[in-house]
Amino acid sequence: MKPMLRFKAEDGSDFPDWEKMTLGDVGSVTMCKRVFKEQTSSAGDVPFFKIGTFGSEPDAYISRELFEALKKNNPYPKNGTVLLSASGTVGRQVVYQGEDAYYQDSNIVWLEHDGSVTDSFLEQFYSAVHWQGLEGSTIKRLYNKTILSTTFYRPSLPEQRKIADLLSTVDRVIAEQQSEVAAWEQRKKGIMHKLFSQEVRFKADDGSDFPDWEKKKLGEICEYGRQRGIGAHYVGIENMLKDFGGIVINDPEAEASGSLYFEGDTLMSNIRPYLKKVWKADCNGACSTDVLVFHPTNVESDYLHCVIASDSFVTYVMRAAKGSKMPRGDKTHIMQMPLILPSLPEQRKIADCLSSIDDVIAKEKAELTKWQELKKGLLQQMFV
Repeated sequence: MKPMLRFKAEDGSDFPDWEKMTLGDVGSVTMCKRVFKEQTSSAGDVPFFKIGTFGSEPDAYISRELFEALKKNNPYPKNGTVLLSASGTVGRQVVYQGEDAYYQDSNIVWLEHDGSVTDSFLEQFYSAVHWQGLEGSTIKRLYNKTILSTTFYRPSLPEQRKIADLLSTVDRVIAEQQSEVAAWEQRKKGIMHKLFSQEVRFKADDGSDFPDWEKKKLGEICEYGRQRGIGAHYVGIENMLKDFGGIVINDPEAEASGSLYFEGDTLMSNIRPYLKKVWKADCNGACSTDVLVFHPTNVESDYLHCVIASDSFVTYVMRAAKGSKMPRGDKTHIMQMPLILPSLPEQRKIADCLSSIDDVIAKEKAELTKWQELKKGLLQQMFV
């Protein structure tokens, strides 16, 4: 099966056809030599990455002396080598950039290839490949035999470089856009802190000061939705927990039974509340009993949503959350949360301010999604 998207050579001629082969035809799976727990420490000279810290911050280190000995006498990645996670979230990639670091054997591996493929091409291929025959029920495992038996179509080296250059450019744009989204989300957190702590106050339209904020409890400004019934738009806990950037609502013609919610209510997942899966309803419907429904009574609905979506709310909920792996908030505890509440006119100004930032974040996320979809489409056309 030929790729749908091909490059041309510099002189306009066609590159050679791609050759079908396996990764085992061009290399072998390699890993660092085993490091034992007693050889590591919580602080030291050289980071030691385990599968749990692969691609993030290290929590273990080895001595400089041990590192130099292991690096000298055993396999070690070259600059540009694409490292793969072989356990847990299999196929996760980190490109080794030449820094001093050591990696857990068997759980972090790489393909030591013969040079007929470039590392940058492999990086893109790994992004598109669907590893077959993953073993393990709860913890998946990517075995060497699976890697080596994986088939791919190998372009000529010049075409590999063109493919990698294009996709790497898209990756850079995606990374920059992700940074832009993160920056705006951080700005919003900073602004929310200043507003909710009253470090920054709004003025009334006539320039006068708003009244002092009043002490309240969450249960005094909203009701916890307990009413059950049939709703056309159903929100399930699975939808709330997914990282989808919004709530997925089922077919409005397929009515379902659950806790009722109404337009303007704020919904929050009561499973793993630290994930901050929060949605302000723009329609009426029903939801899973694992979804908390907050119906505003003596508060602006947008302001209530800001409160529920705040870091301070999540911190409060987690204090009394029950369960270790799948913590759930305690409803009675939640409704007792103490608040300092501004007047309704000031609430509107605060909500409008934060809503304008949310609009910017939504636009930046939409732009990010477009680039991610472009990358996905390119991979599909190149790596068939």
